[in-house]
Order: sequence, then C-alpha cells, then structure tokens
Amino acid sequence: MADVYAPPDSPADERRMVAAHHRAATRLDVTVTGPASWGWNGRTLGRRAHHREHGDCWLRLDSAPVARRPDVLWEGTSVAWTALPGVPQPRLYAVDESSADGMLYRAELAAYLSSPVCSAFPVLRTPLDLPDRWWASLRDSLTLVSAARTDRPTVRRQWLDRAFPRFLGLPAPRHMEFTAAHGDLHWSNLTHRGPVLLDWEAYGTAPRGYDAALLLAYSLLVPQTAARVRAELAHLLDTPAGRIARLTAAAELLQNASRGDHPELIPKLGEFAAEAGAPAVYPVAS
Repeated sequence: MADVYAPPDSPADERRMVAAHHRAATRLDVTVTGPASWGWNGRTLGRRAHHREHGDCWLRLDSAPVARRPDVLWEGTSVAWTALPGVPQPRLYAVDESSADGMLYRAELAAYLSSPVCSAFPVLRTPLDLPDRWWASLRDSLTLVSAARTDRPTVRRQWLDRAFPRFLGLPAPRHMEFTAAHGDLHWSNLTHRGPVLLDWEAYGTAPRGYDAALLLAYSLLVPQTAARVRAELAHLLDTPAGRIARLTAAAELLQNASRGDHPELIPKLGEFAAEAGAPAVYPVAS
C-alpha cells in the first residue's frame, strides 16, 4: 500500500489514531510490522501486520465522531466481501469495532497484497502499460459488481440534484439507472497484478457506469491511459447512461477540487464535462 495522504493536521489526532490502531492490533492478535499509511484527511490509518494463522495482513483503522457515524463509509468493505465472492478483493479476516473519547473506531484485518498499486496517488500522472488480460479482468469485475444487489447509497439522488447545477451548469437528469458500484475506483485502488480492487468502504449504488467514469476522470492528465480506459470500457462510457455517469464523475471531482483536492484536474475536468454535454463548470463553487 502507498502512503497517499499525510497524517492529520493535529498532532493530538495523530496520536489518537496511532493509539487506537495499537489497541485494535492487540485485540486482533497481530504484530504491526510496516510504516503508517494515512487516508484522506487522516481519517484512516493502515499498516502491514502479521498474524500467526493468516500470515502477512493489512490492518486498517477508520474513525468517526460518535455523533456522526458514517452510514456509507463504515461497513462497505465487509458488505462487499460478502456480496461479491467472484470479484478480486483482499480477503477480509476480522473486524473490530470500539469507541473511546467520543470517537468510533472500526478496524479491518485483511490479507496483505504484495502486488503494488497502479499509482501512489488517485490521479494518474505517468502512463500505464497494462496487458489485455488486466483490462479483461477489470471488465469482468465491473460486470459482477453492477449485477449485485445492495441498498447502500454511494451517490445519492439529492446530491446529484444539488451538484449538477452548481458544478456543471445544468439540472440533473430526471431519469437515471442506479446499480451497485465500487464507489471509489481510482488508480491507487487497483493493483498491477489481477487487478485486485482495494478499499471498498464506499461500496453502494451509483449511476450505471459510475466506476468506469470515475477511473477515466482520474486518468485525464495522461492522455494515453485515458484513451485506453475509453476504449476498454466503452460499453459503459459510450451510452446514454455512461454520459450521465461521466457528468457525475466530473461533478464529484470538481466539488472535491473546490475543497482543495487535486486542483490540477480542474482544466481537464472542464473539457471532460463539456464532452458529456455540460455547458459550463464552476470549480470554485462552495
């Protein structure tokens, strides 16, 4: 796993997370062996660990205030592990939930994967040369995911109704088809071998083709790879539903950019949205 994000801004929050991770390791009977790998805004902390029965593992800790337990990002990994047995994903061994000092913690112990991820960052910055079998496996995985049934919402209709006018300059379509989705498909969540799909916390329903559209949006800085995504996933992208999915991905990443995430994508996202039919984009809207 790559250390994609920095630790929390607050040293106290960093100490709190490290201590909670240590407590979870003790309860799950693992010895932590690897460096810290922080998630977005320091909300998650993962480290390589060793279990006497399972061998090398990955221990990932999520956190949230007790008053704001995340309804989408809390149990996605365990739900996906149960619901999608045919999709390559890290084997989930155990889950540990706890609370302390007004915070909830969820630790997940999963198999450690030796294959590197395709990119250290969600936004791709260098070309990837992936074999045909890699793309075939990804297509198969996305087909299995979209055919699954789940009531978990990843992209909500209410958000679409707000985000389309704000970031794309047009109303959200009245009629959309929602299917199950990985929910956070980018290059840090795909391994070179397989591919194995990582980090299923956002698993739930989204507009059909959303995973493919999000992966394409995260590829826009590398035209060669973006073209390959377009070609390999054309059956999901070059359809009426795929157009809505591309607009959804553009709105989401433009919103993220307005909050300081991946601002380098803004010019490309404007072009990406325009190709899908958006008349204007508003990347600095709050």
